[in-house]
Amino acid sequence: MKIAGFGVEEWLNVHEREAKYDLAQSTITSFTMNEIKNLTKANNLYDQLDDQKMNYGWIEGSPTFKAEISKMYQDVDPDNILQTNGATGANMLAIYSLIEPGDHVISVYPSYQQLYDIPKSLGADVSFWKLHEESNWYPDIDELKKLIRPNTKMICINNANNPTGTILDRKFLEQVVEVARSVGAYILVDEVYLPFDDSVDFAPIVDLYEKGISTNSLSKTYSMPGIRVGWTATNSELADIFRKYRDYTMICSGVFSDQMACLILQNKDKVLERNKKIVLDNLAYFKDWVERTPKVSCVFPNGVSTSFVKLETKKSSQEFCTDLLKDTGVLLVPGEAFDVPGYARLGYCAPHETLTKGLEVLGEYLQNN
Repeated sequence: MKIAGFGVEEWLNVHEREAKYDLAQSTITSFTMNEIKNLTKANNLYDQLDDQKMNYGWIEGSPTFKAEISKMYQDVDPDNILQTNGATGANMLAIYSLIEPGDHVISVYPSYQQLYDIPKSLGADVSFWKLHEESNWYPDIDELKKLIRPNTKMICINNANNPTGTILDRKFLEQVVEVARSVGAYILVDEVYLPFDDSVDFAPIVDLYEKGISTNSLSKTYSMPGIRVGWTATNSELADIFRKYRDYTMICSGVFSDQMACLILQNKDKVLERNKKIVLDNLAYFKDWVERTPKVSCVFPNGVSTSFVKLETKKSSQEFCTDLLKDTGVLLVPGEAFDVPGYARLGYCAPHETLTKGLEVLGEYLQNN
């Protein structure tokens, strides 16, 4: 099996530890253990951890975990929730379980690279359903209708989109479902970015389509990437298929990770209240910065933690981002990591002090480059 290098991960693996002002990440400001303890008022948290046996624990995720995740959907039985190692593990599990050589897969593009390069590596023929900046990074449903084939096995989307932050709303997804259903295709949607814009009618794909696969994690919206917990939410038939393949790819996420995941989920309202404030406050500051800063523009995201800025520089965006980090300590992800040169992913949900100082430095650097 041959597979392309994972552009975003290769960039971050090399450079993220060098950053003084990390504006590359798309996680909403990560929690410390003490912040979680104080927010949830779990005063006995460390005593509970001390009492835990470090065995394998619950293989598919504890009953508490499954029950809490199932509450996020309209009618997904807890038994059909499978815990994974992050959303990357969930996406890998779904694609590995269903895609075979000769299948046709349609992927939104640009997008999270897993969603098109894993199918390619498994021998699928992949067509790109392209986003258009002039349409606010929205795809065209008529283009999807032209791409669909009788042997289309899966349509892959991440919603909100990484890197642009664009949300496909319920009405649009219902049109996607109609196209997929015409050929019996699955729809896989990576839903790690929950929009905090109340005007957006967001809907998980598993709630809209009998062959919908919702993948998610606690890494982005819930600010806990360090525990590496994600999941798949599907119908029972797909859950049984995934179980078989899951046995070959992982055993469990781990006792500690499951316990922390349950704590986050049982206090979801508090977590989301904290993160909504971070997103909306930082987004307002970011919008103001873009509007008053020459040589940068952006189609602003719908209340999610990732954005895609257009840079007017004398250099390629790759060279600009490399020099920016070396000269100032500001880290962005160059558009080349998404095969879209001339842009950069900017995660504006860093701690507010990091964001404000990082944007100030970036704005000054842009003027001379």
